[in-house]
Amino acid sequence: MNPRPAWSRILFWLGVLAFVGGALDPLEGACVILAGSVLLLASALLPGAALRHPRRWALVSALIASGTAAMLVLSAAGGIGGNTGRSWTWGLLLLPYPAGWLIGVGTLLAHARAQLRRRSP
Repeated sequence: MNPRPAWSRILFWLGVLAFVGGALDPLEGACVILAGSVLLLASALLPGAALRHPRRWALVSALIASGTAAMLVLSAAGGIGGNTGRSWTWGLLLLPYPAGWLIGVGTLLAHARAQLRRRSP
């Protein structure tokens, strides 16, 4: 028996749990969501993977990583708006984070839909 498909399924389900579970608190869970996207990317790269589109998962991971990094840097610098001296337009640097998450959720929903179609008679 080939252990690779089992690892792919394990990484897939851990990634889904982290990716969706981190959304319960999107600010504090940003690192959990990032870890979930990386796990989903790893599961898509394994031979015999349940997930397809590794390039899309690489894009999702890159978007979430850049948005999370911007959020951490801006938070460490004191935030935006108010008395910080940085305008609200600095918030545009945070947009890759929700964009990546939405693309990832759409990809997971498309994957679930394809799996349901494949199993239905």
